Amino acid sequence: MAEKRGIADRAWLLMMLPGLFWAGNAVLGRAVAGEVPPVALAFWRWTLGLLVVLPFAWPHLRADLRPMLRAWPDMLLLSALGVGCFNTFLYIAAQSTTALNIVMLQSAMPVLIVAFGFAVFGERVTGRQALGIAVSLAGALILVAHGDPGSLAALELNRGDLWMLAAVAAYALYTALLRRRPEVHGLSFVAGTFALGGLMLLPFHLMETLGGRPLPLTAKSLAAIGYVAIFPSVLAYLAYNRAVALVGANNAGLAVHLVPVFGTVLAILLLGEVPRPYHAAGIALIAAGIWLATRKPQPPVGRMEAKP
Repeated sequence: MAEKRGIADRAWLLMMLPGLFWAGNAVLGRAVAGEVPPVALAFWRWTLGLLVVLPFAWPHLRADLRPMLRAWPDMLLLSALGVGCFNTFLYIAAQSTTALNIVMLQSAMPVLIVAFGFAVFGERVTGRQALGIAVSLAGALILVAHGDPGSLAALELNRGDLWMLAAVAAYALYTALLRRRPEVHGLSFVAGTFALGGLMLLPFHLMETLGGRPLPLTAKSLAAIGYVAIFPSVLAYLAYNRAVALVGANNAGLAVHLVPVFGTVLAILLLGEVPRPYHAAGIALIAAGIWLATRKPQPPVGRMEAKP
């Protein structure tokens, strides 16, 4: 009898959700760049996200608090990289670069995850994983180049793009280091990292506010904080961390290649941009790469062990 699998066991679905929510995060970060200060957006994102997840995490925290305290160096490092740095750098980047660049530059993340996995843990990449990463990266580059490979040679990076590359490096290292997270419930881990990340951002938020950039209490700013706190924070992080646990950091990192896919789709649906053939080609290659890297090989026929 086949074992029933819930949503939390379906890696392909868990990998789709962060890509969708992070694409929306990039578009929104650029849309509110002139109104909502970047550190304020990051700080209130994690503070509100913590308040949302805390009631669900509370039943698990009594058992999980001690293991997280024992692993405090890893908790601090993961919180700094995945919560404190990544989205703060992204929102700073949004002040001086386009949403499209923010979305497309994230295509470098799966390659960096593999590089950090090798540098820190000596992790080898299988031929199937390497092929999947290469195919997926090719699809992302097609989207970046708008179907014209020659345009990549003319790609120019401004200060915002450099901030975004720093954000990508931070999250790639976070992903590679997730294997060192304490063995606690996913909700406890998310609540712990959100709390620590928010505390790390608090002094920078105060400096930003006292420096003349307070958070305006407008409907636009409050709606932006509400979206980034729930979708790319709570839901995306739960799904992404679970995907890493199921299929490993190298494979789960391919979810980032879905950011330009969903970013393109959102631009077509919400901004009225015209779909082009390269959109279909890029999306198809990314999907094929993820399938190649995450599918489990079938046992050879005739060599399956008999069940007792």
